[in-house]
Amino acid sequence: MSNFTFITTEIKDLIVIEPKVHGDSRGFFMETYHKKDFYEGGVAVDFVQDNLSRSRKGVLRGMHFQVNEPQGKLVKVNYGAVYDVAVDIRRESETFGRWYGIKLSEENRVMMYVPEGFAHGFYVLSDYAEFSYKCTRLYNPKDESGFRYDDKEIAIEWPIDRLDLIVSEKDLALMEFSAMCESLALR
Repeated sequence: MSNFTFITTEIKDLIVIEPKVHGDSRGFFMETYHKKDFYEGGVAVDFVQDNLSRSRKGVLRGMHFQVNEPQGKLVKVNYGAVYDVAVDIRRESETFGRWYGIKLSEENRVMMYVPEGFAHGFYVLSDYAEFSYKCTRLYNPKDESGFRYDDKEIAIEWPIDRLDLIVSEKDLALMEFSAMCESLALR
């Protein structure tokens, strides 16, 4: 019997994962990954790199992806809370350009598998958040790309408090979605 519940979303291959948490007065225990269970649950990939980031409240990172060596990511929050977003940028997909967002937190312990061919980003809701993710390919800085988090065509409904919004200069300089698609011949 699996220690995970795999929930399909309206976007093909984008999967929300709820782990079983075993808790008592001492604390809790949970599996965060089990290859056989994940394969049976529709996440049949091999992970090659783990990453951890820590960000303060109001930080928005995204929307990022790798162009020629796309990464699938199993994302989760160890501490705090974020609003996590994935956008389908697979040109052959019937959900191309659609986004899905979900709150990931240390309380709900929910994870999400963001497959290759998706842009990804998150916004920190708590004072601080530690965000971890397993990747299906190694990161290549020369292969990175993205588009603006506030792109009007994609129209992500971020739960942003404009007073504390923190976006890197690099992310602010990203192209609009349509310009990015043209430059990479995604349409």
